[in-house]
Amino acid sequence: MIPSDSPGAGGATSGAGSRDSLAGRAGYDEHFLGVQVPLPKPSIPGVETVVLPYTHFSVVLRPDRRMAAATAVCIDGRQLVDLRREDGWRFDPRVPESRQAGNEIYRDNSLDRGHLVRRLDPVWGDAVEAKQADADTFHYTNAAPQADVFNQGKQLWQGLENYLLDHAGAFDRKLVVLTGPVLHDSDPPYRGIQVPLRFWKVAAFLQEGAPAATAYVLDQSPDLTRDADRALAGATPGAPPPLGAFRTFQVPVSDVVELTSLDLGLLPDVDLMPVTRAPKERWKRLQSADDIVLRRG
Repeated sequence: MIPSDSPGAGGATSGAGSRDSLAGRAGYDEHFLGVQVPLPKPSIPGVETVVLPYTHFSVVLRPDRRMAAATAVCIDGRQLVDLRREDGWRFDPRVPESRQAGNEIYRDNSLDRGHLVRRLDPVWGDAVEAKQADADTFHYTNAAPQADVFNQGKQLWQGLENYLLDHAGAFDRKLVVLTGPVLHDSDPPYRGIQVPLRFWKVAAFLQEGAPAATAYVLDQSPDLTRDADRALAGATPGAPPPLGAFRTFQVPVSDVVELTSLDLGLLPDVDLMPVTRAPKERWKRLQSADDIVLRRG
C-alpha cells in the first residue's frame, strides 16, 4: 500500500535468516469477522501461486510476476499498537530470491516500495505479536513499485482503512482488507519485472450484523495527452516507465473480480455500492473519504 508507510529508496536487508525465522506464522484468519471471507486465489487454470502466512496477514505470491497477486489482513481496531517505524526490507527465505522483486527494482530511481498490506494494519495484540507483525510487513513479497509523487489521490488511498475502521466501530472495529496489484500482461517491463499500473482493494466488515464489502481501484497509469503506448515506448532508456498521478475510485466488487480473475467468495454479493449506475458513473472517482458509498440504496 502507499505510504506514510512507504520509504522510497530506504534501507534493505537481503537474505534475512532461515526458513525457521518465519515458522509458526498463522497468517490470515478467514473467520476473523465471524463469517468466512476466503483468501483470494486466482481462478485462471495454470497460474502458480504460493501462500505465505505472516502475523495477522497472508500474501498470495505469483512467482512468475515476482510479486503478490493478492494479500489479506485482519485488522482489530481496538487492539492496534502504535509502533515507531523501523525500515528493514528483506527477502522472504521461504521463496527463492529470484522470485521476489528485491532492492534492485527500487535502487537509484523514482519508484517507491509500496506496502500492499499497510504497515499499521496487522500491528495489534500483545507487544511481541505487534512488533512481529510490523517487521513482517517489510518483506519484499508485500511490496510493489509505485510512483513516488505525493498527491491527494495517494493520501486518500492510504487512509481508506482508517476511515472504514471508524465506520466499523459499532462492531468491535474489526475489518478484513484484501489488496494487491492488477497484474496485466501489458504492464510495462522494467529491470526484470512488469510494473503494475493499477491496484485494487476490497474491505469486508459487518454492518448491522451482516457482512458487507466495498471495493476500490488506484490507477497510476500515465496521465498524458498522447496515448499511453507511445508514452511508454518513448520512455528514457533504463528509466522506470512513466507513471501518472494517483486516481482513486470506488468500484463494484464484481469489477475487481473481472480485473484480477480472483475468486472473492461472497463479497460481490454483499457489495454496498449500487451496480445499476450509468456506465460512465460505474466507477466513482473519489476526491475525499466522504465520497465513499457505505450504505445500500
